[in-house]
Amino acid sequence: MSEATASGSVMPSADSNVKRGLNRIADAFETIGLGWVSPFFRIAAGESLSVQLAELRHRLFIPVLGLAVFLGLWAALAPQVKTSLGVIPGPVQVAEQVGVLWDDHQREGEKEIAFYERQAARNEKLIAAGNADKVKERVYTGKPTYLDQIWTSLFTVAVGFLIATVIAIPMGIACGLSKSFNGALNPLIQIFKPVSPLAWLPIVTMVVSALYTAPSDWFPKSLVISAITVTLCSLWPTLINTALGVASVDKDLMNVSRVLRLSTFKSITKVVLPSALPLIFTGLRLSLGVGWMVLIAAEMLAQNPGLGKFVWDEFQNGSSDSLARIMLAVITIGLIGFLLDRVMYTLQSAFTFTANR
Repeated sequence: MSEATASGSVMPSADSNVKRGLNRIADAFETIGLGWVSPFFRIAAGESLSVQLAELRHRLFIPVLGLAVFLGLWAALAPQVKTSLGVIPGPVQVAEQVGVLWDDHQREGEKEIAFYERQAARNEKLIAAGNADKVKERVYTGKPTYLDQIWTSLFTVAVGFLIATVIAIPMGIACGLSKSFNGALNPLIQIFKPVSPLAWLPIVTMVVSALYTAPSDWFPKSLVISAITVTLCSLWPTLINTALGVASVDKDLMNVSRVLRLSTFKSITKVVLPSALPLIFTGLRLSLGVGWMVLIAAEMLAQNPGLGKFVWDEFQNGSSDSLARIMLAVITIGLIGFLLDRVMYTLQSAFTFTANR
């Protein structure tokens, strides 16, 4: 119900405010790519129950059923396949490794804390004995845990992706605005776009080894090699989609910018980029997906201490748990790739008016 004010205007009731708020929450879940949650809020807001149940069936129940069938087939068929490391582990055996790796992470954290406590106690004794010149601060160099390796991979792909973005978007804008520049660059794009990261890696390794002679703690040589390899393989989707988006800008808009005598910079920032953003974000999503796939292979060969190295070390280890850990790493890589895409989708939805899934 609504209440009329003295001036004759109608004030929204508390119920309508609640419904509006629930619909906004549902829209927010749609924006971040979690549309299967939205029907619950729309049902609470009083929308058609049959329509929302149909949405739930397509968005939640059918995908969950697909996952259940996959897990059932995996559990049933995995024991039938025998390898040099034993039978293929099922979902239960892979899930058990989550707890094992978490316990390893906890133990390593305790070792690190104990190391710094011993170092602090030793330095206090030296200072008390008047030997402050002998005080030393060392960094703990224990083995990286599974969570540490996940963080290393995320940091590496972020560096490579950012470098690729900084290179690809300006070049894509130039290609879209200038036919001459596009004609000059297009042969290089067509030649280098299909090159495998395994082909780039030896070249990158030699160049980085020759030029990067004083590695920092934050950017060790193996990380730089992996990040540059990611850059070289992931910049092409963004470059191509940016060029296509800029070339597709409405000619009337470009004519208006000429009539208003906008500078080139203002024309790009006020007219070109807003119109091309949907395709630019599509390119960024593709580039991030390519970069994440390339990273695992690059880390295997460059020995960057991330998920790729974890998979390679477990393969070389050959223990009874190695196969389960490799399969857990595969699932982790897939889930992180999905989450990265959802992050880019959320940004695309926030900054563009036409964002497609």
